[in-house]
Amino acid sequence: MINKIWVSMFLIGLLFAAWNGTMDKVNAAIFSGAKEGVAICLGLISILAFWLGLMKIAEVSGLLGSFAKLLRPIATKIFPEVPANHPAMGYILSNVTANMFGLGNAATPMGIKAMEQLKQLNQNRDSASRSMVTLLALNTACITFIPTTVISIRMSYGSASPTDIVGPTIMASACAFMGAIIIDRLFYARQIRKQRRI
Repeated sequence: MINKIWVSMFLIGLLFAAWNGTMDKVNAAIFSGAKEGVAICLGLISILAFWLGLMKIAEVSGLLGSFAKLLRPIATKIFPEVPANHPAMGYILSNVTANMFGLGNAATPMGIKAMEQLKQLNQNRDSASRSMVTLLALNTACITFIPTTVISIRMSYGSASPTDIVGPTIMASACAFMGAIIIDRLFYARQIRKQRRI
């Protein structure tokens, strides 16, 4: 479905440009956008490599493991259906920890593994379990302490102080995190009420 939306937007834009006689501007925008995209990617590679290396050092030193142990009691309350020592819990904690440090690229494989484990706990049903929905909500709105990608983009555009975003990011992501938890719990309570009526 999303592919159809993108293709239709692209075709509508081209038709509109042809109708208005601005195809030269569209061509210029395509090439300048491609050039800028490559420049941003090259700038991000070095910065992300640095942060991923730093996170690897934190992982090998046991810092991320300690952080995950610190989060385990909270995670068992957020995910009551998942046994504390199940591999899904380990993947969930790794995913949340990576997201907290702004490493969405590193968090993605762990989130996929967590979903696979949660699907097994859900007996491979087609419908999502409560834990799967909660993980998706947390993955979308996790607290971020170090927004590495945003910092690196600001650095690549020559920001005078690229880390000024850290404070507002912590506050905004904390609000999003709390909102995701509250909405998740409200929908779960609503689902339980519906099941009791039936």
